[in-house]
Amino acid sequence: MNFRQRSSNETGNGSLLDDSDLQVEAACEELPRPEPPARTVATGTSTRIAIKTKRRILFIDAADVIVVEAKGKYVLLLHTSSSHLLRQSISTMEEKLNRHGFVRIHRSALVNAAMVEEMHPSSTGEYVLRVRGGREFTVTRTYKKNLQLLAQLWIGMEDFLAE
Repeated sequence: MNFRQRSSNETGNGSLLDDSDLQVEAACEELPRPEPPARTVATGTSTRIAIKTKRRILFIDAADVIVVEAKGKYVLLLHTSSSHLLRQSISTMEEKLNRHGFVRIHRSALVNAAMVEEMHPSSTGEYVLRVRGGREFTVTRTYKKNLQLLAQLWIGMEDFLAE
């Protein structure tokens, strides 16, 4: 039995919907159908990165990457327990990693915002970031605006980046 019609012995006229219901149904048919969600593998809260090194593919947790540094035609990916030299540009790495919490701080460096422990201004108008493990990186004036991406909430810093 069609949902628009009942058998004629139930209603007499064969129609289940009145004119206003038909108008609502017609309007709903014009709306685009939502896309089904993309299939993903459940990996918890962090993203896994697949990298090709020495004729094998390694899967590493993006949360464990500290920094990505440009080294000529390569990038050096510093992991908490290792490092990997990859044939990629720093711009390509930025495009792939920026939605996973990585912030460009220099023309040759991306840092994992979750790994930044401290920052302080230098006398040149640049900033120095210290990441877990003690390494320090310079934030150039060009990328100073990206410092706002290091934290969702800044308390007592109303004029911090206004300089």
